[in-house]
Amino acid sequence: MNRLPISPSRALRTLAGIVLTVTAALLLAAPPAAAHPMPHSVLLLDVHETSVSAELELPAGDFSRASGITLDDSTTAEELSERTPAIRRYLAAHVHLTTRQGKAWSVAFGAMALGRTSQTSTGTYRELTVRATLTPPAGGDPRRFLLDYDAVVHQVVTHTVLVSVRQDWAAGKVADSATQVGVIRIDPRTMTIAPLTVNLESGSFWSGTYAMFRLGAHHILEGTDHLLFLLILLLPAPLQAAGRRWSGLVTGSVAVRRIARTTLAFTLGHSAALAVSAFGRLDIPAQPVEVFIALSILVGAVHAMRPLFPGHEAVVAGVFGLGHGLAFSLTLAEMNLSTPQLALSLAGFNLGIECVQLLLVLLALPSLILLSRLRRHSVVRSACAALTACAALGWLLDRLGLANPVARAADGAGTHTSQLLAVLATAALLATAWMTTAWVSSRQSPVRTSRPAGTDPSRPSG
Repeated sequence: MNRLPISPSRALRTLAGIVLTVTAALLLAAPPAAAHPMPHSVLLLDVHETSVSAELELPAGDFSRASGITLDDSTTAEELSERTPAIRRYLAAHVHLTTRQGKAWSVAFGAMALGRTSQTSTGTYRELTVRATLTPPAGGDPRRFLLDYDAVVHQVVTHTVLVSVRQDWAAGKVADSATQVGVIRIDPRTMTIAPLTVNLESGSFWSGTYAMFRLGAHHILEGTDHLLFLLILLLPAPLQAAGRRWSGLVTGSVAVRRIARTTLAFTLGHSAALAVSAFGRLDIPAQPVEVFIALSILVGAVHAMRPLFPGHEAVVAGVFGLGHGLAFSLTLAEMNLSTPQLALSLAGFNLGIECVQLLLVLLALPSLILLSRLRRHSVVRSACAALTACAALGWLLDRLGLANPVARAADGAGTHTSQLLAVLATAALLATAWMTTAWVSSRQSPVRTSRPAGTDPSRPSG
């Protein structure tokens, strides 16, 4: 396949400018910050097969007034550690769970921390965060119980407690957003605190698996770094390397095969790492994995500008895919799933990743092939690679502890995936239409007939 004999038209240049402007705007847009509107308590529940994990978030000032245990802006980690036994005793006296038949649950309070000062419309406050494990008695249902909770509320009568379910795999709830199931406060008429009845709907393996499929799809769409690595590695796939330069083109069929091999190798790499780390329940530190991913993107960007491993993109994609799979596994590790749930979650999560990844590759394929056939393809390719390298460097520095605006802008792109998908789909349609038009034009040529000299062309021959 030869390069198109025409340079990009004014319309295409205008479109490219619009696409770049929209993309830059999306990258620079930052998601709004979230904060508690009021210093109330929050009880977050993670529902498992045989138990419930809980996280209590209590305003330190109100907690101190109710418990008599001093926690303020000057409290250090050492002082909190000294007061931990007293805090546990206080909470044990004010947090009780029972079955609907009146049998008591076991409540064990674990790690706790005193967070940074939070800003609200009414001022600032610190939060005491306490983790707990709630276990029903034999035969008890972890999805249905009575919560008798009056911590802080028994002394601070204006205080409220928001009770929410953060994770419930069987009910298909695996995302970060919590669903409120009740509010605990003093009844102003009777000045009493009624137990909260928690009655969650029955779950199923199908709900959990489908939720993990959606989480995998959502995860790859928000994982800007994962998508950039794959796309930048595919960028030079239609090109032929000569020494340390990209020079010449391969046929369209060869380019498609290269893209398919690279995508498949990346899939196998991250799928293998995801399975091993999930089933092995490996405790992998997040920072080295995230640094490795940023480094892999930087290597891919340099390769797109100057060939480092021409013809071996699939091997490199598979190796670096291992690191990307470890990053995916961090999401599963936080859920504390049982082995059957983990197996189904792994299948659903991985399938969601692959479906979205395949969709994005198919959308990018026409543009990648067309780009390599343009007269100024090297300029466009180098610009894309340089932009990717800047993002990778920003991520690398940020993940090494040096925060920077480049990393924040690159992360912000993950919050605008629908717009980015629309831009990519539009580019794919235009690229396909342009290549089709050029192919049809090359097949058509005017038919010329020769006539003897002196013949009147207006009269038919014969």
